[in-house]
Amino acid sequence: MEKRWQFPSHDAAHIAALEKTAGVPPILAQLLVARGILDAGQAHYFLDAKLTGLREPELLPGVRTAVDRILAAVQNRRRIYIYGDYDADGMTAAAILVRCLRLLGADVHFHVPNRLEDGYGLNAEAIEMLASRNASLIVTVDCGVASVAEAKVARRLGVELVITDHHEPGPQLPEAAAIVHPSLPGESYPFAGLCGAGVAFKLAWALCQHASNAKKVSPEMRSFLLTAIGLASVGAVADVVPLLDENRILVRHGLVSLKNQAPLGLRRLMQLTELEQKPHLEAEDIAFTLAPRLNAAGRLGQAQLGIELLTTDDPERADSLARYIHQLNEDRGSLERKIYHAASKQAKENFDPENDPALVLADRGWHAGVIGIVAGRLAEKFHRPTILLALDSLGVKPAIGSARSAGVCNLHRALTACADLLETYGGHSAAAGLKIVESQIPAFRSAFCEFIASESANGDDGPVLHIDAEAPLCQLTLQTVEQIERLSPFGQGNPRPVLCATQVELVEPPRRIGGGERHLSLKLRQHNLTMRAVGFGHGDSAEALAAAPGAIDIAYRPVINTFKGRRSVEMHLVDWRPSQRAPSHGVK
Repeated sequence: MEKRWQFPSHDAAHIAALEKTAGVPPILAQLLVARGILDAGQAHYFLDAKLTGLREPELLPGVRTAVDRILAAVQNRRRIYIYGDYDADGMTAAAILVRCLRLLGADVHFHVPNRLEDGYGLNAEAIEMLASRNASLIVTVDCGVASVAEAKVARRLGVELVITDHHEPGPQLPEAAAIVHPSLPGESYPFAGLCGAGVAFKLAWALCQHASNAKKVSPEMRSFLLTAIGLASVGAVADVVPLLDENRILVRHGLVSLKNQAPLGLRRLMQLTELEQKPHLEAEDIAFTLAPRLNAAGRLGQAQLGIELLTTDDPERADSLARYIHQLNEDRGSLERKIYHAASKQAKENFDPENDPALVLADRGWHAGVIGIVAGRLAEKFHRPTILLALDSLGVKPAIGSARSAGVCNLHRALTACADLLETYGGHSAAAGLKIVESQIPAFRSAFCEFIASESANGDDGPVLHIDAEAPLCQLTLQTVEQIERLSPFGQGNPRPVLCATQVELVEPPRRIGGGERHLSLKLRQHNLTMRAVGFGHGDSAEALAAAPGAIDIAYRPVINTFKGRRSVEMHLVDWRPSQRAPSHGVK
């Protein structure tokens, strides 16, 4: 669906003032102001992102009590289980605490639910199983804050429970020995955006301080914490938390840690993906290379191998796990492409983009661990809330569904409105999961679409693309893009700036590249200057671009490409349209 380009109204006075007081070049001042950073102190805190900007770990609600309970268990040689989650955030969070407790000499093990069989979070059967294995203390990561009933099971079985989580607490908190959470009711921690691995890192930091009897930890523990920052950075980027405040600091320094002292298994995975050859890592390397491979293990029911990859110190085991998980990602990609083509065909045959407010698609043979990725791609493509349902092959068990909102609606509210037709559901405004009896799907489709239509009654002007400024190709010097890179790490809450150029010509027809020909390679020319661009995920636009009758306008992200030691500016295509009147919001 065509995007509406929206340009900011730049405040020249604020830009000039920040340029002077913060001592930054004009383009950086303009982009900082667009991010709401208006004074020199804010600018330096944002740009420097020093480790000293991290708050003391004991300020995080629940940390002091959790440290006391965990260290008591360590000293008494009680068996501790880290209860993880099956996504990359949950895996890295579990790995941080497993490695920390091993360093402290604990009897520590880990458990992670199977995505396809157990579902998300704590479950009573798993607690009973761990109790039968002599678990004395269970420490959750990235889950548990809503597990009221499961906490009662742990208490009944005599298993102590410490919860670490970052998801929204429910109306009632579980009865646990400690709950570590950045936004507990009644607390006032100033940054609620930590991911599960960020919370685990803060707890590990506090454990190391207490074990060292000082704020300054021992050299061995300091080395561990620097490695843990790398793991926390993977969790933060993978979980798409805002890369602001403490997350920004963790990721900025975590990328350096990953480059210099990644855990053995992660280092082997970086070798397989050729990330180790890069002079420095970027958040996008996590988002598009490392996180998908860890998530592939979870999506295909092998999350325990992901945690083992991040915690093993055996070179042979690290190598075999890295190769296996790398192959799992290839399998996941193949499944994704197959489901995407089938779902796209179903959507085109049964979906009216002018009248249907949402997509609810279902089929047998769709892998329940992959449908969420495809739902996200279709939601973005059609700018409609999208639900994909994986039907049971025998038609006996409920269908498993994944929903994505496209930013159009609150999915949790929409599913709640249809709750009487569902077996189970959960999630948040942008992404959710559900189970439904197959015979109820037609009624659910009608009810869901009716709710979305009522929510959109005030009108939806379609997807909006926010553009930071106009920048003709001649302005894309290495020096300019290096200044833009000072805003990194880029991600949720701090996106890589989107610029635009008008009256651009295609030098030659675009070429499809990559697995499934999902991407485009383009040569673009403006005023006799030719540059290369890559359109990730724009493979379907190849024919339309080639058929464009004249010049086009492009929206793009500038990046620095390093190849064989040579650095050059490259554009990543975000959107395009037939050329219109040039906008007047230029880069200074």
